[in-house]
Amino acid sequence: MAPPHFRLALLECSRPLPTTLGRYRNVYKTWLDASLEILNASRTEPVTFTLDGYDVVDEMEYPPDDIEYHGVIITGSPSSAYEDLEWINRLIAFVKRIIAEKPNTKLFGICFGHQIVARALGGECTPNDGKWEVAVFTVQLTPLGKSIFGKEEIDVQQLHRDHVPTVPSGCHLLGWTAITPNHGFVMFDSKSIPPAELLDSESPNVPLTSIRIFTVQGHPEFTPMIVHAVLDARAKLLGAPVTNDARTRADGLPGKPRSDGRACDGVSVVGRTVWGILGVA
Repeated sequence: MAPPHFRLALLECSRPLPTTLGRYRNVYKTWLDASLEILNASRTEPVTFTLDGYDVVDEMEYPPDDIEYHGVIITGSPSSAYEDLEWINRLIAFVKRIIAEKPNTKLFGICFGHQIVARALGGECTPNDGKWEVAVFTVQLTPLGKSIFGKEEIDVQQLHRDHVPTVPSGCHLLGWTAITPNHGFVMFDSKSIPPAELLDSESPNVPLTSIRIFTVQGHPEFTPMIVHAVLDARAKLLGAPVTNDARTRADGLPGKPRSDGRACDGVSVVGRTVWGILGVA
């Protein structure tokens, strides 16, 4: 039997900084490779994957119907998910169709993608009173979030001042910060929804594969280099206080060293969780 191979689609909603990185496909490929490497280290048959990128902004291109993807990932964007723009409206319509017509396809939303998924599920995205979260922040987790991520809290790179104020109907909150009350949510597969008493417990141990939709407000794919490039390019927009504060956390939280040498939990926790939802243990 051949080792498992996954085919994933990336809906690219922007281009990354610095521009030398090219398209977001390169950033997400690096992130997914790094998190999968951790899992493959203990597997006799390594998992492989293909990541197909689709420019949904300029080209308005989408995965063809004849390709069955294991998962669809929606990237971040400097745009606001509540804007009435053709490409955003098309993206929301596509996500609605994936949810309604592709029950075996997992859906992942990152930052702007988290906000788009919320809108597709009937929720809303709004400005967060001009309050930015930039660079690494600690996200406090709900009991369900602790179970899913396997930690009491997670540190994740951020770049946003819009947010999803409430969790869409049928979804479950993962975590929050003092600035942003909704830092991600999950929706379970309709065929494997855990019992309400389990979800309401202090230790809701749920199988990752039962999750159909997974979103985070942060940027687990961001590296310190990307964050510093964003701070250089958008210092005027962010303002000096936000920019200077973010620079102190772009390489990780001061006084909180990590054994893996990374700036945050983007690879070792969030990335591994994505693969766990896809069925890679």
